[in-house]
Amino acid sequence: MSVKAVAHLNFRGDARAALAFYQCVFGGHEIVVTYKDAGNVQDPSEAGQVMWGQVAADSGFTVMAYDVPTRMPWHQGENAFYVSLRGETVAEVTAYWEKLSDGATVVQPLRPAQWAPLYGMLKDRFGVTWVVDVVSEYDGS
Repeated sequence: MSVKAVAHLNFRGDARAALAFYQCVFGGHEIVVTYKDAGNVQDPSEAGQVMWGQVAADSGFTVMAYDVPTRMPWHQGENAFYVSLRGETVAEVTAYWEKLSDGATVVQPLRPAQWAPLYGMLKDRFGVTWVVDVVSEYDGS
């Protein structure tokens, strides 16, 4: 089993440009999944924005990013990032979730999602927002 914590950067409409920039800087492979791609369009004007994106380089550099929907609060510099905790199995991720949940505010309960076998979001007792999921391959077809 393996777990990895990654910086998950939050933007309001600039995630795609930021990911392209970081890919130019660090190299590697860029993946972009829009709200439309994931079947999670709640505001048609945001369908083409990034619901999940990542740049991963052979050097070990990895960064994730998304465009915060307008229905959610976002203030650049205040909640500009999350910590993404990604595990390989449901059991592994659930065990971390249960421990992180102690004293936390659950933003999105841990449960299966269209894009992952398990996904959840919480703000821990120290005010850090964690995005927790089971790694799955994305098929953009």
